[in-house]
Amino acid sequence: MPLEQGLIQVYTGNGKGKTTAALGLAFRALGRGFKVCMIQFMKGGGPYGEHFAAQHFPDQFTIVQTGRPGWVNRENPDAEDIRLAHEALQKAKAILAEECYDLVILDEINGAISFGLLAVDDVLDVLRQKPPRVELVLTGRNADERIIELADLVTEMREVKHYYRAGVPARLGIEK
Repeated sequence: MPLEQGLIQVYTGNGKGKTTAALGLAFRALGRGFKVCMIQFMKGGGPYGEHFAAQHFPDQFTIVQTGRPGWVNRENPDAEDIRLAHEALQKAKAILAEECYDLVILDEINGAISFGLLAVDDVLDVLRQKPPRVELVLTGRNADERIIELADLVTEMREVKHYYRAGVPARLGIEK
């Protein structure tokens, strides 16, 4: 059964858990028979644990990984990073227009805007074209105020304490 009303959710902030929350929502949606698509911006590394999990739902859960391995230079983004982010946004626009997914997650899109890879106006245009029965989730730090204003739900993850600061690296199955 499709959603009667799809909304726009934003998970932002400097704390851990934005992508994890979106994946939790995806898992819940899969349990109800929904089709889910996650487009990952600036995540060319991996594979991540969610890629392996999605293989268990081949007809229901699609992950589109975009970006180059490694970090994007925030002060001087590479032209290839910009090109890949624009390509991913066009893919998101096409996927939304097809209306074949109940839940679409634009993972780290807020970061792509914050890093200057995407113009916020271009992303807002895509959000405004969202079909009424599609739930749309945007993740990433530094969500633009105009994205926050347009969204129906905004959750800010705030770091209180993080084990990275004690030297614990990213762990398989937890952070990646």
